Amino acid sequence: MSKAAGLLSPAGGELLGRLRGLAVTPDEALRLAAELRGQYPPDLIAAALTQQALRTAGQAKFSRAGDMFFTRAGLEQASGELAAAHSARRFAGLSLVADLCCGIGGDLIALAAVAQRVLAVDADLETLQFAYRNGVVHGLAGKVAAACADVTRLRLHGLSGIFIDPARRSGSRRLRAGDSRPPLGWCLALAEQVPRVCVKAAPGLDLDRVPESWEIEFVAAGRALKEALLWSPALATSPRRATVLPADATLVATPGPPVSVADPGAYLLDPNPAVTRAGLVAELARSLGAWQIDPRIAFLSVDQPVSTPFARTLRVLASLPWHEKEAARTLRELGIGTADIRRRGLAGDVEQIRRRLSLRGDKAATIVLTRRSDRPWGLICEPLPDPTDSLPDGPQAR
Repeated sequence: MSKAAGLLSPAGGELLGRLRGLAVTPDEALRLAAELRGQYPPDLIAAALTQQALRTAGQAKFSRAGDMFFTRAGLEQASGELAAAHSARRFAGLSLVADLCCGIGGDLIALAAVAQRVLAVDADLETLQFAYRNGVVHGLAGKVAAACADVTRLRLHGLSGIFIDPARRSGSRRLRAGDSRPPLGWCLALAEQVPRVCVKAAPGLDLDRVPESWEIEFVAAGRALKEALLWSPALATSPRRATVLPADATLVATPGPPVSVADPGAYLLDPNPAVTRAGLVAELARSLGAWQIDPRIAFLSVDQPVSTPFARTLRVLASLPWHEKEAARTLRELGIGTADIRRRGLAGDVEQIRRRLSLRGDKAATIVLTRRSDRPWGLICEPLPDPTDSLPDGPQAR
């Protein structure tokens, strides 16, 4: 009996019910395994303990994780509820959407909530069984059909849309950066058969591999860059897009005049990674009336505080050419004893820099090491409250 079959059996359901809510640490797992020995088959005990540990970890992504089924790789690759709901919106109302390489069903659940029907496809039977059961948990069984198949051999007739999340790992090993199974080129070619296609990709993908007619959207949860969504021409609305969840704020590529470059003002803006990855720093600057402090560095500056989901705002306490001895003197004068040191555009080991600065004092600051007019530059700052800090891509963010 496979692990999935065992966990989905009446005995598996009973055992998982007994484990519900428990934090299965390694020591606790040993204790529970000894306690349950003789009551259930050893393989079922091991699978259930692993499943309960995964359910606990899954709470960061799914509000009903305690009832869902996961594989370790599937949970790692799955979109959280907020990201999945965001990407599913463009498929709303379609008659039949295929979720190819559906994994444990994170996107499947969101797609089935908005489309009329969804076909879940995965080559791994255990993973597919878990995906279907997760649809049942969310009351969507009547809208989901499942097929265990190699997606590259699937007939695509009758589909009105495709969402595909190609695997970025093989077994227990990650694939090389930029690689996936199926390959990205094959995924993009799906649009030749079914016009409405979304490909979920790693945020570090090589943008040159994406056709110009496709939209590239980078999605962040708070300041954590989560994924890139590649939208086919039939679904594209902008060449580039940056989206920040849970604010559901979106910034798109728009033409405009060049952004000015000048000395740092009273406040420094550190753009969200989704904005920088999408190449939309100029759009953000124009929307806020900000300027760059160096034409090749993403930091922006303003003279009045701003609150935006697209950037972290820091109040500038001191701005000076970066010389460690002079910076150390300024830090002592400001009473800075602890500092978060960030580098952008400058090389150097952060911990070595911290030691050489010999920080002393009872105040905290952020030290930004960057460039200004191609010169090393330092800014000593204090961050303003950031509404996107520590917001997970899951139910707690609601």
